[in-house]
Amino acid sequence: MKKTLFILMVAVLMISILAGCASSSNSNKSSETKDAQQVELQFFQYKPEARDTFDKLIAKFEEQYPHIKVVQDNPPDASTVLKTKIAAGEIPDVIANGGDSVHAMLATSGVLADLSAAPELKNITESYIQILKDITGTEEVYAIPYGVNANGVIYNKVLFKELGLTVPATWDEFVKLSQTIQEAGRLPFYFTFKDSWTTLPSFNAFGASTQGDQYFAKRKEKQTSFAEGYKAAAEKYLQFISFGQKDSFGKGYNDGNAAFANGESVMYAQGVWAISEIKKINPGIELGVFPYPVTNDPDQNKLVSGVDQLLSISAKSEHPEEAKLFIRFLMNPDNAKNYVQGVNTFSAIKGVTQDDPSVAELIPVFEKGLVSDFPDHYIPSSMKLDQLLQELILKQKTEPFLQSMDEAYDSSLNR
Repeated sequence: MKKTLFILMVAVLMISILAGCASSSNSNKSSETKDAQQVELQFFQYKPEARDTFDKLIAKFEEQYPHIKVVQDNPPDASTVLKTKIAAGEIPDVIANGGDSVHAMLATSGVLADLSAAPELKNITESYIQILKDITGTEEVYAIPYGVNANGVIYNKVLFKELGLTVPATWDEFVKLSQTIQEAGRLPFYFTFKDSWTTLPSFNAFGASTQGDQYFAKRKEKQTSFAEGYKAAAEKYLQFISFGQKDSFGKGYNDGNAAFANGESVMYAQGVWAISEIKKINPGIELGVFPYPVTNDPDQNKLVSGVDQLLSISAKSEHPEEAKLFIRFLMNPDNAKNYVQGVNTFSAIKGVTQDDPSVAELIPVFEKGLVSDFPDHYIPSSMKLDQLLQELILKQKTEPFLQSMDEAYDSSLNR
């Protein structure tokens, strides 16, 4: 009887131990799952036209990696908001902004992780990696180029055909084209200067084709000035502005997209990033894009193209591995293709092409190498170039504008 009782007690004890182990195992698994589900990545990106595309990519990522939640933040005036967040110590895990002076500031102030050894860089076109090095002034790479844009003149192909117009190759042809459109009772360009940043795309084109080689390297060493190097750009810019509507300061970017989509102007001074927004309003519109013909020498007319969207990681992210995983996902060729199709830009990733017929005319320009980075990527944001351009447009005087640019730039160098 005692022996039987002893055997029963041992059996009960073993069952209790096994149950405890199973409970502990399930508890640990539950805890791990709970912890994994709590991984939340803050993803900050600055392009409003990319919001929907990123939402779709994020949904696909979260389906593949259910333990990671990605929260997209895409506020108005994104650069200012980002600086405010950083000043408050609220640095997003993944930052997708442009290859410009803001990126240079983040990279050189220790905000971003060094990605020089990232394997994804091997699949990036080398020239765009060099652009980031030139912008930051470092040999280290603090972001992975993702989207590449092109800043040209968007035109309505149907209206060009109706008016018997052809794409201009020189400045004189461009001026004549705009005058012909006016004489036909149509509006050449619809400007949207209520949003100050929309003064920049066309000015970048005028500067890139007239500033000369190594301009900003020389300007940094005070070997030239804006009064000297940007005189032609400023003068031609004012002539160009004369081909817009009278209330250009009363309209913003969204107004311009809608107006151009509805045929209110024959051309539009925006980059290819606007095409997806235009097509949302008028899906059947037939568009083309050509480089600004700033000079009378076609070989000197550059297509402005830069790193429109880069992917970087906070140096202090609490989830660096998950951040890398998200970037690796976005870099997948299929996902990168979805991105460029969604926002009508180009890809910095080798082999990922943009097949939209709207931008087909730009492909030969890329192949010829007639491409230049955005000049304002080398201009400190503290200069507030967009506001200086608004003042230039209002006052129509180039000398005070160029003097203000020189004073603001020199002041930024002395900080």
